[in-house]
Amino acid sequence: MFYKTLFLCLSISFGLTIQAQQMTNERLGELLRAQSDTLIGQAGNWTFQAGALTMLCITDAEVNRMRIISPVAELKDVSEEQLAAALSANFHSALDVRYAVADGIMWVAFIHPLRELSAEQVNDAVAQVYNAVLTFGDTYSSTDLIFPGGSSQEEEVEEEDKRVDGKDVRRF
Repeated sequence: MFYKTLFLCLSISFGLTIQAQQMTNERLGELLRAQSDTLIGQAGNWTFQAGALTMLCITDAEVNRMRIISPVAELKDVSEEQLAAALSANFHSALDVRYAVADGIMWVAFIHPLRELSAEQVNDAVAQVYNAVLTFGDTYSSTDLIFPGGSSQEEEVEEEDKRVDGKDVRRF
């Protein structure tokens, strides 16, 4: 009987903890307001300033999705090299954000399920979007962490390894 009671108490406690951690539009709005003086819009559709950058936060509570995005440049102004570097960064150095293209604009986007989002993840998301926009055209990174294989030095070595005795050779 003791174990049944203990199990019931732990189950209820765990359930309340999980429920208490669910992100809502109201809570998300509070967190964004704490990071910016210029939060405008309505629940689920905000525009705000992070430093000098304009960011948008869009949610759909019914399908449990949210995104924080910021424009980088018009696609017509992005070179093929920059586009390739951004795609590579999505694998190596953009971490929880992604460079993306929509409606003729290069964006940085953080996309996550809304309910499972924590306050720490919101703060981190804003910082990563901010950093990825500012480092576009340079390091293309959202934090100081870069997964192996993403440095330009390694790419130079790889280019050298493709040529043996003047012939183009690929190592697999």
